[in-house]
Amino acid sequence: MLKELHIENLAVIENATIELGPRLNVFTGETGAGKSILIGGINAVLGQRVSREIVRAGAEKAYVSAVFTDIPEEAVNKLKELGIEPEDELIVSREISQDGRGAARINSRAVSVSALRELGNLLINIHGQHDSQILLDPSKHLEILDGYAMTDEVLEDYRASFRELQLTAREMSRISRSDRETKARAEYLKSVIKEIEPLKPEPGEDIAVEEKFRLLDNSVELSKALHTASLLLSGDDETDGATEAVRSALDEIKSSEDIFSDLKPYAERLASAEIELSDIADGLERLCESLDIDPAEYERLSQRRDDLTRIKRKYGPELSDVIELCEKSREELTKISGSELELEELARKKSELLAVASKKAENLSRLREEAAKRFREQVENELRFLNMPDVRIEMRLERGKLTGNGMDGAELLISSNRGEEPKPVAKIASGGELSRIMLALKSVISDRDSIPTMIFDEIDAGVSGRAAQKIGIKLREISRKRQVLCVTHLAQIAIVGDDHILIEKSSGEHRTTTEIKPLDFKGRTLEIARILGGDNITETVLKDAEEQLRSALEGVK
Repeated sequence: MLKELHIENLAVIENATIELGPRLNVFTGETGAGKSILIGGINAVLGQRVSREIVRAGAEKAYVSAVFTDIPEEAVNKLKELGIEPEDELIVSREISQDGRGAARINSRAVSVSALRELGNLLINIHGQHDSQILLDPSKHLEILDGYAMTDEVLEDYRASFRELQLTAREMSRISRSDRETKARAEYLKSVIKEIEPLKPEPGEDIAVEEKFRLLDNSVELSKALHTASLLLSGDDETDGATEAVRSALDEIKSSEDIFSDLKPYAERLASAEIELSDIADGLERLCESLDIDPAEYERLSQRRDDLTRIKRKYGPELSDVIELCEKSREELTKISGSELELEELARKKSELLAVASKKAENLSRLREEAAKRFREQVENELRFLNMPDVRIEMRLERGKLTGNGMDGAELLISSNRGEEPKPVAKIASGGELSRIMLALKSVISDRDSIPTMIFDEIDAGVSGRAAQKIGIKLREISRKRQVLCVTHLAQIAIVGDDHILIEKSSGEHRTTTEIKPLDFKGRTLEIARILGGDNITETVLKDAEEQLRSALEGVK
């Protein structure tokens, strides 16, 4: 429970220390006295968001601290999780500076504001006027039912499966998102590999082939030249060569050599030429044979040279670029093939996870359906007590696709008048009815958690008379199970408090301040009389206040 609250320089509150009782603590005061600042201070020390404008004018910083006793087990576990050893008393504090900086502490140890908020959520549950808006928002109604049904463990177990299902689906989407482009890329890679891989090019092979080809190519040309020259000299079966022509010329001259002696030198020269030409032809033929040209090897080198030139031109410019491209294409194609296998595995996993999540969602739905019946009965009983005798409520559940909350959607329907079918709360509930419905929900759900302190900020908005009296009785009933702090402007609620604290604004010569002080019986009588009669407190009003207060106190006994 919240034992003590200390506030410094928070808006109009300059310095105040409030000691709180274990049961129903009521706060009253005129409008503008600072009741909302008090709630703001509690919110601040619980780690909620606050503005630096809340710091009192002229002060460098505001400071709020709270002392708790009888710490619930969940809060003890949170302290251990934060590395803080639990003690008999828990002291949490918060500083808010004008420059926007601040500090949070738990048992004098500095912590983050988020850590303070996590702990605060286990210590105090605050219900303000705006909380009734939850009733007007159907998206929040499932949360209300789950709070009653105590589905936390089941819901978290389902959400773990659902999150895994989502992650798997997202991974599948990522892999298959560009499936068309991936397939086109795979086809291109296959064509590259198909064109390069069969050739099995080796680094530097193109240079070696070029050198061998040029040598062999030159040898072929030389062989052709030698063979042709030899043929021209020696002739063949179809053509006479130069040697034969010289021999024929020599025969012609010799036949006339005896008649014309001047031909003799020419005959000698032709005879020598025949011998020389024949020798040259034989020599050329021997040279040609010595070149040892392999036509098949020449053809192979020629084809290899063409193949290497083609793939270099297409994928190069260098053969090393071609070889590297082929290796990278194989690696990338392997990855793409792996992605297809991974996609198949993910599809199998998704199917399994969907079955698991669906089964857990079905179980969650069953728990909610069972809880909805009990919830309706208990809330209707509470509302009848709160002066809504003909009320009927229904928590309508509708199943749909899987979401983070299961497969259910929920909406709270209500009928305030006999004979009318339940309709959405937003369409028919008045402000006073919303307050009572919210109190009924809090009363029903209060047995379902271990949060030791509940705060109601003007839960009586829009109600009066007997309904207000019933709200007071209900708050006192709740306070028998846990500590309750209630800010109210109704006498019917103020008189049932176990402890009554006045929030009073006073204006000095230069500043306005708010004082917070506990009231004794006399003080409570005067304050209740003020609430009943305003500034004009007559003896009759004062006596009425005293009688109501005595009656309430005797009722407590």
